[in-house]
Formats: sequence, C-alpha cells, structure tokens
Amino acid sequence: MGEVLPIAQALLRCPSVTPDDAGAIALIVREMSPYGFDAKVMVTPNGTTNLWLKRGEEGPLFVFAGHVDVVPPGDVTSWKAPPFDAAVLDGRLIARGAADMKGSVAAAMVALQDFVEKFPNAPLQLAMLITSDEEGDADQGTVTVVDMLQSAGKSIDWCIVGEPSSDRVFGDTVKNGRRGSLNGHLVVFGKQGHVAYPEKCINPIHQLAPALAQLTAEKWDEGNEWFGPTTFQVSNIHEGVGAVNVVAPACELRFNLRYSTQWTAASLREKIESVLNAHSLNYRITWQESASPFVTPAGKLSEALTGSIRETTGVEPVLNTTGGTSDARFIARVAREVVEFGPINATIHSINEEVSVADLEALAVIYRRTIERLAGV
Repeated sequence: MGEVLPIAQALLRCPSVTPDDAGAIALIVREMSPYGFDAKVMVTPNGTTNLWLKRGEEGPLFVFAGHVDVVPPGDVTSWKAPPFDAAVLDGRLIARGAADMKGSVAAAMVALQDFVEKFPNAPLQLAMLITSDEEGDADQGTVTVVDMLQSAGKSIDWCIVGEPSSDRVFGDTVKNGRRGSLNGHLVVFGKQGHVAYPEKCINPIHQLAPALAQLTAEKWDEGNEWFGPTTFQVSNIHEGVGAVNVVAPACELRFNLRYSTQWTAASLREKIESVLNAHSLNYRITWQESASPFVTPAGKLSEALTGSIRETTGVEPVLNTTGGTSDARFIARVAREVVEFGPINATIHSINEEVSVADLEALAVIYRRTIERLAGV
C-alpha cells in the first residue's frame, strides 16, 4: 500500500473553506491521472468546484464520494497546531478537515491507486465524486454531478461516502441510510394592541399555543427496522415589538422534523397544516425539504465493506441510520447501494480536529479490500 499521510497532509494544507477548494481538486486530479482516471471538473456560479473522476467503461461502477471543503477553523490560537499546517502530534494528524473528510479522501485515493496497480484489468469501473460544497448549502455540489449522471441516463452500482461514521472505536459503525429533514417557518397573525385591553387585541402567541402543544406532544410513529421514531423540534420562536405592554401583531416559529421512510415531506406537511387549520389559525407557512429519507438494506456493498472492516481491524461494525444529513441523500437517487464509512467523528467541526494516522492507513486498506471483494478478485 502507498502511504496515506503525505496525500492527506497535502490536501489539508489547502485552506478550502466552503465553497473554495483552494487547489485541492487539482491536487486530486494530478495524483490520480497517472492511474488512468479521466477528470471532468465543473465550476458552478457560486465558486463550487465539482470533480467526476472515472476509469474504465466496462463492468459495474464503484464510486467513492466525498468533499474537500471544510468549516472555518474558529479561533486559531486555541489549536495545538495551526489548523492548516497538518501537523502530526503523538501519532495524530491535527487539522481542520482531518476527520471530516480529507483523511477519507486521501485513503480512497491510495486504495484506488493500489487496486489499479494490482488489478489493472479488473472488470470494474472506478470513479470518484468530489465536491467543495458539502459543508455549505450543498445546492451546487454533489447534487450537480448527480443531475449530470441522471441526464445522461447513468447509474451507480456501489458507492461509499467517506463521512466520519465511526463512533467510539474506528470501524464500529457504517451508515446505510439517513433520516429525512423537513424545515417549517410558520407565521401566526394576530392584532396588535395594549396588553391592558386584551379584548381589543388578538394575541398570536395565545392563538398558537394550543396547536404547538398538540404538535410537540404528537407521537408521529414508532420507527421501524432502520429508523428511530420521527421527531418534531422547535428551533426558534419570536414575537414582540420591544415593549412589555404591547401585544405584537404576529408570532414566528421555526421547526424541524427528522423523519423515517414511513413519511414523505408531503404527508408531513399535510398532517401539520391539518392541525393548524383545526385550531382556526390565521397563518402563513413556508417549507424547505433538506433531505428525503433513504436506506440501503444489507447487500453486496455492506457485506463487502463490513467484511473488510472486520478483517482489517477485528471490530464488528453495525449498520445504522443515525445522525444528520450527508451528500449520500443525493447519491441515493442514482445508486443501487450507498453507504457511509470513515474515521471516528468525535472531533469533527471542533477546535483541534484530529484523526489517528494509523486509522487512516487502515482505512485505505479497508477501502481497497472492499473494492477487491466487489470486483471478485
């Protein structure tokens, strides 16, 4: 196997805060082109850089997907080492993006390089789908490449997204699905007036309260084999004109539902609006669907990956669908099987984000052995 660390450090030294790839995409192209990978680079109007890197035209298609953009480093003086220096301290690589997820990208590059050297004529198409817009709005990143594939009538057989899925021990968790995410912005209208004359006012908070109590007490479902129960959470509520003696004319509420495959965004919208209507509210509501739920049942990809994890680490991985959203939600539209696997996620987005160098080297082995299993070589 080639060494992952030098490639990871080179990627991490690109200060690629969303959506700027800061040269990371060009670095990947340079490293992979000698192995027969052809690059299609797409730059979108907001400055996102997307990469579709592919080798071969025959056989099933395996894709590694990931992102090279990172969140801002925060207070750089609080880091053990500068966040874009990619220093190694006590066997741990410290940098913004080390775990989320340039370390995984580097491991996948090494895995693909080694596989091609070892099995140049394997009956398998290989590709990488890399974006610089995952940590941001994600509306011009991976979804752009997925749209391109759909327009061309192309599909993916197997895809691993290199998100940091491991929880307590490296190798303990593979994500085989994600919950849906639906956001609502509700405005309830009342009538402004003096609090001493409530008969002349319509208090929008008082109007909203019974409906909100019903929604927060609702038992949406029991969950299922892959998903926990659907949840409804209020994230923000605002009302008032800045004076203690004034009933405001409107009340704003923002909320989110994380939901399973037992619901669709449309059925949740219908349910919530029926509650609001039953309470005779004068309201306006706008919706934003961040992600649809998806699940990849146990199959050839998860079996190949979990077998490789077990063989490499001795850890018995579990499949689950916990956590937030990822770009796998877009890839699921064109992929027969898609899962997520990567390093421990304990320090992602935090000061002193880090990853074990030994884990990164093992990750490359796991990725390569998974590809070998899928190729039957």
